[in-house]
Amino acid sequence: MISTVQELAAEALFVSDLQPSERPSRETVEQTVTAMILRHGSDGCAAAVAAEFGDHPEEAVRRMCWVRAELRTVLAAQRRPHFAS
Repeated sequence: MISTVQELAAEALFVSDLQPSERPSRETVEQTVTAMILRHGSDGCAAAVAAEFGDHPEEAVRRMCWVRAELRTVLAAQRRPHFAS
C-alpha cells in the first residue's frame, strides 16, 4: 500500500509545473502533490507520465530522478522526531 501511495505521489509531482530550480520546500511539494491528484486523478497523472516517457524519454528520466529525490527528502523530514522546545 505504501509503495502505491509513493508511486501516486511521484506521478503527481512529475506532472506538476514545479521545477527543480525552484528548490521547493517540503510544504510546497506536499501541496503540489495534493493539487495534482485532485486536478488529474490517479489515472490522469499516470497517463501524463506515460505520455511524457513516450514523447521525451531522456527528459522524463531526468525529471523522475528529481521527483524521487524530492519525495525521499519529504519522507525523511516526516520521519524526523519533532521535539518541543
